[in-house]
Amino acid sequence: ADVDAAVQAGADALGFVFTPRSRRCIDTGTARELVQRVPAFVARVGLFMDQDAMEVRRVLAEVPLSLLQFHGAEDGDFCRQFGLPYIKALAMGGAGQLPNAGEYPDAAALLLDSHEPGGVGGTGQAFDWKAIPAMSHALVLAGGLNPANVARAVEQVRPWAVDVSSGVEDAPGIKNEQKMITFIQ
Repeated sequence: ADVDAAVQAGADALGFVFTPRSRRCIDTGTARELVQRVPAFVARVGLFMDQDAMEVRRVLAEVPLSLLQFHGAEDGDFCRQFGLPYIKALAMGGAGQLPNAGEYPDAAALLLDSHEPGGVGGTGQAFDWKAIPAMSHALVLAGGLNPANVARAVEQVRPWAVDVSSGVEDAPGIKNEQKMITFIQ
């Protein structure tokens, strides 16, 4: 139901979390069933965090993903080895600097999230958007976005895309259809 509601609301991409560190982690069997519901022009994004290459390849062999998103300490060589476009998430908690952004010149985008370095996203906390440095990459803004602040975030930051999870949930992994609709509108 959440997949169908997100697609109906107009989502451009749906994320499927494969890191056991997240309370939103799903198994590959469930993910395979869910991605079958995703239409051709909606991206199917696999989220990983510090998993080894063998685990990422295992998921890719079982789930037809179109984009990868890495949230850990993965370097550029690791991210690009899978033959799919990738997004690299960078932690903006703490100093709010992007010391290694240049390590990902071929990333489809950099995702800036509010968690501390080494931490897990999906906390529902925003970071200071004024701390975002000028960058040449496409920017995906995440961290604490919800229906009440997403328009202001887009106006202020002008990101290429926004990424939301907890801001449209009733509980971790359980989306709220009306919140998704309002967020996208």
